[in-house]
Amino acid sequence: MVEPLKKPPKKNPQKRTVLPTLPPFARSRRALAFTAAAAEGRFVLQRCADCESVCYPAREICPKCWSPALRWDDMPDGGQMIAETTLRTSINTYFRERMPWRIGTVQLDAGPSVLAHIHGDVNERSRVRVIARTDKSGQGVMIALPEKETPNMADDRQLRTLTCDPKFRRVLITDGRTELGQAAAKAMVDAGASIIFVGIAESWRPYPGKEALGALPGVEILPLDITDTISVQELAGEIGGKTDILINTAEHVRPGASMERDGVVTARDEMEVNYFGLLRLIQAFGPGMRARGADGDNSACAWVNLLSVYALSNWSAYGTTSASQAAAYSLSQCLRAEMAGSGVKVVNILFGPLDESWRQPLPPPKVTPERLARTVAETLQQGIETVALGPVAEDVMRRFKEDPLVLERELSQIQLG
Repeated sequence: MVEPLKKPPKKNPQKRTVLPTLPPFARSRRALAFTAAAAEGRFVLQRCADCESVCYPAREICPKCWSPALRWDDMPDGGQMIAETTLRTSINTYFRERMPWRIGTVQLDAGPSVLAHIHGDVNERSRVRVIARTDKSGQGVMIALPEKETPNMADDRQLRTLTCDPKFRRVLITDGRTELGQAAAKAMVDAGASIIFVGIAESWRPYPGKEALGALPGVEILPLDITDTISVQELAGEIGGKTDILINTAEHVRPGASMERDGVVTARDEMEVNYFGLLRLIQAFGPGMRARGADGDNSACAWVNLLSVYALSNWSAYGTTSASQAAAYSLSQCLRAEMAGSGVKVVNILFGPLDESWRQPLPPPKVTPERLARTVAETLQQGIETVALGPVAEDVMRRFKEDPLVLERELSQIQLG
């Protein structure tokens, strides 16, 4: 039975920070499709289009009929544990630092037998459910979980290395003035975060919800203006070494396409917050978080970007905002490459129209700030890296995967309807 996680003691500043090490990360290009699906929380395997057999590991041709027509399909997660062992020594530095480590073979209901990490509450030769997640090297792996929920399940040491659970971690929320930022703070309190740092720009200006935000347990309100390089650097100097999870809730959004703008002032403001603000945060907080990806039970583990789904393809009704969001999305991909191997996941939550004042004219369905905040907490607890939230975002994401150029044409013709 997994023991409940205890709050880690205050770190001894005289002890060195454990540097991140990597589990085996070599993958073929074909196998990276499994990793991409695992980042979305999906469990996929290859299925032959000709003989319908399911195969694992990733292959170029079907091992049964030799057909090259292999596609990636979502699979049922059930299986039977048929063998397991506990590693107590290893030549790999990553596993040697984390012994003992359970691994085993699972006979999947889908057909193949797979090698997987084993949760501490899984019994020998028992029924399990298998999930796919990205590990500390950023590659897709499988872990076998108990078929039914168990007490303290999320506190399992091996499962926690694949997730970004806020429990006992310190979180920075970059903008607490908005309803979204305040909802995110509440969600982190509910998720068990030990400290929630909330950034407030121009703290002398009143804003709705100030008293309720300050009354939340564990919340510390600090000055932060992401459009001001000095402000970002000063806060990073104060709490950069303590930040385990960063959630960027800052956003500047205005309706209108490029020809509707009178000059570039509004577009510049959008880029200043949505793109350059993110860049300032990365430069100030990124190196410290990257260095602390293996720093015990409350190591740095996640950088969360909240982006409009129209970062994928521009919607002219919010044309220049979409352009700034696209720039931020591209920058998040750069950050993911820079964080690779550190153990810090870059999480992109792409949401549909948010239910707030600047998107008030848009018809439903919309995403409420509370729902987006809850999704942030759930995404971190599950260790997922990419989420499309809301019916609109799910539809845009599906169309984008099918054909980005067709989606571009569809969005360009909405105005004509």
